[in-house]
Amino acid sequence: MWSYYGSKSKIVDLYPSPKFDKVIEPFAGSARYALKYFDRDVLLVDKYEVIVKIWKWLQQCSKQDILGLPRLKETELVSNYDLCDEAKLLMGFLVAKASQQPRDKPTARATTLRPNNINHQLKFIASNLENIRHWEIRQGDYKDIQNEKATWFIDPPYQVGGYVYKENNKGWNYSELAEWAQNRCGQVIVCENTKADWLPFYPLRELKGSIHKTTEAIWSNYPHNFMATQPSLFGD
Repeated sequence: MWSYYGSKSKIVDLYPSPKFDKVIEPFAGSARYALKYFDRDVLLVDKYEVIVKIWKWLQQCSKQDILGLPRLKETELVSNYDLCDEAKLLMGFLVAKASQQPRDKPTARATTLRPNNINHQLKFIASNLENIRHWEIRQGDYKDIQNEKATWFIDPPYQVGGYVYKENNKGWNYSELAEWAQNRCGQVIVCENTKADWLPFYPLRELKGSIHKTTEAIWSNYPHNFMATQPSLFGD
């Protein structure tokens, strides 16, 4: 819904569509996949309290609540505005493109270089509020989610680069995550990049980041369009 590090906003249309009536995102973040298929039953789970607080607050907001939020300039601070905690958290993401956590000071990229960026994001959020009213949103660990037949869109902190999140991959056992993903009931779609080796990922799309290029990758227990290309990770 908002700009967030690792968001799938640029490539969400490349992923297979849901085969089940329920979509579960165990690492929800800004939940671009669930938002694309908002009319399904949706369960969002995230370990990061800030993410959950923003989503639950948005479920209660009106369009006027969102469109009334400030359009900050580069010299202003979020903390200077009299806003509720959740609104400040949301604005903290809007003032810094693809940030891992809310910021107080806007970046030039999000304000000066793209002066209509905040306004555009607020309008997008306001237009989607009615689409998320029925969603279930929880704070928690992916391991605690009941295994049920659904479309599981699994977008964890990446094996290479996932250390930057507030709730990062420090100490993770990716073999355990692989086993967990493969044991989900229904349709499973796992996001990563081609540097990962915990599942046989297929290249999806090369993306240009702020520092370097990466190639997004996919694993699924159902056939998908990207299986035509053998992942270079595993040879021919």
